[in-house]
Amino acid sequence: MAHTTYGYTSTHSRFWEIDLLRTIAIVGMITFNTLDLLYFFDLYPTNMLYGFWWWWTRRVNAGMFIFLAGVALTITYSRSKRMSGFMLRGLKIFGWGMALTLLTLLISRTEYIRFGILHFFGITFILAPFFLRFRFINLILGIGLLAIGIYLWGTSFDFPWLLWLGLKPHYFYTLDYFPLLPWFGIFLFGMFFGKILYPQGNRRFNIHEFNDPITSALTFPGRHPLVIYLAQWPVVIGVLLLLFPGNVLPYFPHFPF
Repeated sequence: MAHTTYGYTSTHSRFWEIDLLRTIAIVGMITFNTLDLLYFFDLYPTNMLYGFWWWWTRRVNAGMFIFLAGVALTITYSRSKRMSGFMLRGLKIFGWGMALTLLTLLISRTEYIRFGILHFFGITFILAPFFLRFRFINLILGIGLLAIGIYLWGTSFDFPWLLWLGLKPHYFYTLDYFPLLPWFGIFLFGMFFGKILYPQGNRRFNIHEFNDPITSALTFPGRHPLVIYLAQWPVVIGVLLLLFPGNVLPYFPHFPF
């Protein structure tokens, strides 16, 4: 069924440009996580806490991925008009985040993931329905949350209870950390621009449609981000375990080998 708005007709349920950008972001995040694990297992000397890889994969790619999730959510809602599905999805994703917490707890009792990107998306999809009615308010809130989050980057506190919000405790180390501040602000940016660029679930601009196998292959990761993100951890850790058992095995003292 074709949908027409602003002079443009779309017959596609997905937009290849969003899936392609999401693929690029996923590749960047997997690259960061792989290099981070190489550093963690003392296999590669690059410290992922600063420099190009930190800024590009940790900030730019992650920000793009979160922004696109906000865009996609508004498109989905414009077509379905149902909010309950987002909350259920949020609970599911948060559950996967807790499973990843348990997996990384086997690797490190001090640097395991306590509030990574899956925890973030879980809470975000639960909160997002309350912001679907807004447009410019989301832009203003997004700017405010981003500014507060940036301010908190260099600040630490004496308590750990609000680390999910962005208030990090002293000497806090983790393999993955995406608090609501500032990242929920970027998600709200995505919701704002989703309503501007894709009103009623359709493009507001003209762009060529690609239906060839190459485009399909390039956008495949962007169509299945959760599966690929979850699969990367056992795959990458498993490969490193097979190639460098002497380096990796000591980090699994609680794993029943």
